[in-house]
Amino acid sequence: MGGSPADVRRVYPRPATQRPAGPLVARPALPPPPRPRGAVRRRPGRVRRFVLRYGWRAYAIPLLTIATIAVLLELALTSPGTQGGVGAAAPAVSTSVLTDESVPTAPAEGDAGPSPVPQVVGQETYVEKGDGPLSVVDGTSEVYGSGPLQRFIVEVEDGIDVDGAGFAAAVESTLGDPRSWGNGGRMSFQRVGAAEAGAGEFDFKVSLVSPGHMETYCPGVGTGGYTSCRYADRAVINLARWATAVPDYQGDIATYRLYVVNHEVGHVLGNGHKPCPGPGQTAPVMQQQTLGLQGCVKNPWPYP
Repeated sequence: MGGSPADVRRVYPRPATQRPAGPLVARPALPPPPRPRGAVRRRPGRVRRFVLRYGWRAYAIPLLTIATIAVLLELALTSPGTQGGVGAAAPAVSTSVLTDESVPTAPAEGDAGPSPVPQVVGQETYVEKGDGPLSVVDGTSEVYGSGPLQRFIVEVEDGIDVDGAGFAAAVESTLGDPRSWGNGGRMSFQRVGAAEAGAGEFDFKVSLVSPGHMETYCPGVGTGGYTSCRYADRAVINLARWATAVPDYQGDIATYRLYVVNHEVGHVLGNGHKPCPGPGQTAPVMQQQTLGLQGCVKNPWPYP
């Protein structure tokens, strides 16, 4: 079927646009209805935002901080010099032990090594361990011999049941003997007392100490609680040896006492150990006779 556009428009007319009746008027937009008061969303605070962001870590950080502060406080309170537990400095056994003036300038000396026949524990005739502190035996002697004067004090450990005056007299008579270190005018000796000890007006000390405190007064020497020793300006006589001597002396305690005083004072005066010169010969007083005579004949004197 053919036809012109005009014919088509006549057959199918364009629908008319629907318009509202009356003049067109611009209407303002209506505001949104107000939200209920309970539905208002507030922004979370800083603490809550921190917790929401970091989760469990937000609780762990304060706890770790508190723990760190506690550890630092504990370390500060237990630092050296303030702690009172393990490692704290122990009180000195005696005011006379190892003072600054008695620090040795040469190695300490002793008869290192116990006798092959040690004292049987439980059969001692002496106190195994005294109280520790030493007491000066007061009193002053005459000057024995001639030559340069050596002044000495005598000390006895507290609690060993030994007559201090008797021990001091034995030391005094030993060093004053012409066969001792003052022989031939080499030197002279004088015992002085507590006043001189307090003022430091002496040259050396002779101390009687129990076996249990030998390492206190001869630290590091290795006496084993058996031998005597020299430490700094102190000749330390072991109470066990003073009371029982040694096996090679066969019960001759009196002679051994002369030997041990001369031997240890010899160390204080600068003399070292000497060996036995040969079987049957006289043992030098600086031989370690406490450990055995090695074939020599016992001898307590520097100049027999």
